[in-house]
Amino acid sequence: MITLKINQQPHTIDADPEMPLLWAIRDLVGLTGTKFGCGVAQCGACVVHLNGEAVRSCVTKVKRAVGQEITTIEGLSANNDHPLQRAWNEADVPQCGYCHSGQLMSAAVLLKEKPNPTDQEIDDAMAGNICRCGTYLRIRKAIHLAAEMQKKEGGVR
Repeated sequence: MITLKINQQPHTIDADPEMPLLWAIRDLVGLTGTKFGCGVAQCGACVVHLNGEAVRSCVTKVKRAVGQEITTIEGLSANNDHPLQRAWNEADVPQCGYCHSGQLMSAAVLLKEKPNPTDQEIDDAMAGNICRCGTYLRIRKAIHLAAEMQKKEGGVR
């Protein structure tokens, strides 16, 4: 048995330590907001935070996450009111929405590291996240909007 701390809650699971964290989160814990996209860390749909760092859960082994703080899209905010989530809605970012949990999780790390990113910094940070619908300009707009919201609300969440 392995215990993972996901979204500040302990979850004890019966998992192979070599299992990708993505499948532990989705299939064993039941948090399905994190998506499977490619399975080879190329699309970004599976991004979660491991101790505040954006990682590709499809290639991160469960054994690496033991004793660490894991945050999924479900844990980004209690009421879906993180500035990025609000900005995503205000900028009408989602089209199909499949990639957006990974997009949001990557953007959250960006804003933590660079509270007022330039277009180039956004593009660089988000380059590993693929959006099949091509909403990249709306994503960039939403990240700028979230940065402004955070500034007005007193900082990074």
